[in-house]
Amino acid sequence: MHNRIRPYAWGSRTTIAELLGEPSPSAHPQAELWVGAHPADSSTVVGPDGERALVDVVADDPEAALGGRVRKHLGDRLPFLLKVLAAAEPLSLQAHPSADQAARGFAAEEDAGIPRSSPNRNYKDSSHKPELVYALTEFRALCGFRDPAHTVEILQELGSPRLEHYLGLLSGQPDAGGIRAFFSVGITLPSSALDPLLSDVLACCVDRVREGSRFADEYRTTLELGERYPGDPGVLASLLMNHVTLRPGQALSLPAGNLHAYLSGAAIEIMANSDNVLRGGLTPKHVDVPELMRVLDFAPVAVPLQDGEPGDVPDEVVFATPFPEFRLSRLDLGDEPRTLHHDGPQVLLVFEGELRVERVPDGADAAGGGEALTVPRGRSVWVAAADGPIRVSGPATVFRARDGLSD
Repeated sequence: MHNRIRPYAWGSRTTIAELLGEPSPSAHPQAELWVGAHPADSSTVVGPDGERALVDVVADDPEAALGGRVRKHLGDRLPFLLKVLAAAEPLSLQAHPSADQAARGFAAEEDAGIPRSSPNRNYKDSSHKPELVYALTEFRALCGFRDPAHTVEILQELGSPRLEHYLGLLSGQPDAGGIRAFFSVGITLPSSALDPLLSDVLACCVDRVREGSRFADEYRTTLELGERYPGDPGVLASLLMNHVTLRPGQALSLPAGNLHAYLSGAAIEIMANSDNVLRGGLTPKHVDVPELMRVLDFAPVAVPLQDGEPGDVPDEVVFATPFPEFRLSRLDLGDEPRTLHHDGPQVLLVFEGELRVERVPDGADAAGGGEALTVPRGRSVWVAAADGPIRVSGPATVFRARDGLSD
C-alpha cells in the first residue's frame, strides 16, 4: 500500500518521517498518515493491474474485498480507517456525530449545495466516527466532561473573580445540565466579555502553578492552550474536561458526542471510515458551535484506559470497543509464523522490524507454500476477505486493523 500524509499545521516534523525512513525533520508538518479507503485520501494498492486507489478496488468488487458478512452488516465500503497521528501542538476542540446525526447533517449540507471540499462544510460523508486511540509515546488529551463536583473544586481553588460570576451555573446544578449551561455560556461569549475573563483566568493559573496547587497540572494545560490560542473560548472549556495521559501501549475509546482535544504525542488511531468533525475552538479551521452543541453529550464520564487483552493468536493484544466497524490489535511477532484467520478485510501496518506475510493456499500446512511478501517498517499491506487465511512472522511489531464484527 501507498498511504497519504495530511500536512496539518499541528503535526510533527519527525514522527512520521522517521517511521517511513524519510529525511527528518521533514520540510513541512506531517500530522496524519491515512491508511484506508476514505474517498478524500484513499491509499493505493499495487496489484496485477498496476497501482489503484483502494476505494476503487473495494467498489469494483466488494464481495472479494469485504466478504459477505461485512457487506451484510456494514455495507459495501471499507468500514474502518487507520491513521498514524503525530501531534506536536494541540488539536482542535471537537466531537463526532452519531450515525443518525451524520446522516441528517450530510443530507442537509448536500441539499444546501455546499461543496464537499468546502472548508466550511461539517459533514464530509454520512457516517458516524467513533474512534480508538493507541499511544505510541506518552500521549496527552482532554477527553469528555469530568465530574462537575470536581470541576467546581478546581474552579474555586483557581480563585478567578471574573469566573466566579459564572460558577453558580455549575455549582448550583452539578450534573449534565449544569455542564451544558456553563459550557454554552463560555463557548459563546463575545470577545468583549471573553478577553478580560480569559486574562483573569490565565493570571490566576500562573499564580496557582507558582504556589504548587494540587491542580497545577490542570492549570498548566489551560496556560498552554491560552498561549497557543489567545482569545479562544476552547481555553476556558479545558477547565471542564478530563485531563488524560496515556502511557505507550495504552488505548482510549471515544464514542459519538465525546468532546475531546489531543494535546501532544504520537498514536495509532482507528475509527469508522469517516471524516466528520464538529469543532468548537482551538483551531484556525471551520468552527460551528451551534452544530457542535447539537451533537455533544454533556454527561460527565470516567476515562477508562485499556491495556488490551489476549487476541486470536499468541503474541496478539486486542483493544476492544463496542463498535462493529473496527477492531485494533498489536502483534509482537518473532520468527515463528502465526496464522491469522478472518473472513473480512484487514490492514497490517508495520511499526517496528520487518513483516513477512503470505497467503495460506487450500491444503497448505504451517510450513509454507503460499505467496510471500516482505513489508518493511512504516509500510502496510492490504488483505482482502477473498485472500483467506494469512501467515505472518517477524521479528516485527505490527498493528492489525479489521472490522469489529464477531467472527
